[in-house]
Amino acid sequence: MEFQSILNNVSKHIQLSDDERSYFVSVLKHKEISRKEFLLKEGEVAKNIYFIRSGALKAYYLDTQSDENIIMLAIDDWWITDMYSFAMGKPAMQFIAAIEDCKLFQLSKSDFDKLLIKVPVFERFFRILMQNAYIREQLRVIQNLSLPAEERYLNFLKKYPHLVQRVTQKQIASYIGVSPEFLSAMRKRLKRNIS
Repeated sequence: MEFQSILNNVSKHIQLSDDERSYFVSVLKHKEISRKEFLLKEGEVAKNIYFIRSGALKAYYLDTQSDENIIMLAIDDWWITDMYSFAMGKPAMQFIAAIEDCKLFQLSKSDFDKLLIKVPVFERFFRILMQNAYIREQLRVIQNLSLPAEERYLNFLKKYPHLVQRVTQKQIASYIGVSPEFLSAMRKRLKRNIS
């Protein structure tokens, strides 16, 4: 069944009746994007939330020097959007672009709002997703402010081992808040210490 991946994701937190399941899949749209293609650009309004069936995406903003600062890396079985823009209807503060070719399920804001009314248990599902995302980001901010770069890198490797082979070292450097050159030197030092 083509919807099995998203239904499995949902069933981690809530149980749906057959009717609720049917309604949910009826409001999903398939979307495919190629590597380097954008789902969202800064300044646009995020009109959809996406479930990643396969592929990898990055959410980032550009600083005053036009350097890419990665906020989120997302792969199969994850959800992604610019939540500020999606929830508030305001211009997005970030870009969302594909790192790999992606197959997605798209849920529009209007269908999202109807889903929460028609199938109230989805309020619980999305509350849990938002809580988990908030906790993850809060911990990341605290770690970025308090831990040395080497510990941040090692924490990234431990927490996201499945991401390491799918993203570039430059993207990892941006995510943990160091320059690619610094990360390269640090990795060499770590390898020497292990050998």
